[in-house]
Amino acid sequence: MAEEQSLELEVSNEPKSNKKLIMFGSIAAVLIIIILVTLWMLFSGDDASDQADGQSTVATETANQGEAFYAAMPRPFLFNLPSNGRTRLVEIKVQLMVRGKDDDILIKKHIPLLEDALLTTFSGSDVQKLSTLAGKDEVRLLALLNVQNTLQPIIGRKVVEKVLFTGFVMQ
Repeated sequence: MAEEQSLELEVSNEPKSNKKLIMFGSIAAVLIIIILVTLWMLFSGDDASDQADGQSTVATETANQGEAFYAAMPRPFLFNLPSNGRTRLVEIKVQLMVRGKDDDILIKKHIPLLEDALLTTFSGSDVQKLSTLAGKDEVRLLALLNVQNTLQPIIGRKVVEKVLFTGFVMQ
């Protein structure tokens, strides 16, 4: 009889462990489904807004997916800035970040035009602005917008993603 009771206990314990396994498995499956549906809804919402924004956004996204290339300007930008009766000499070395080999070739083709746009932006700033980090960031953003607006009519899209200062000296 003792053997029969121990057999009954072993048999009765097995369904409980199977029930726990099934319960945890179903909870995990439901959580995975909820996560997948949430991610799908988030990303499908972005696709719908991208289609509504037009082709320029789609072109920018496709450009952002390529490998980053850095086109260095062949010469540093040297210019004078007046400051309280004293003239300051500024030297800025610049590289432009683009995506994809084709955009890198396009940028190198239009370097004289880009140099003009960058020099115009840099020489239009003042010493107080270039003395602070926030001012340098502002000048970098203005340079990016000026370069993008200069290339837009020629190339038809925004090719340059970032303007990077790789060297900055003010005396």
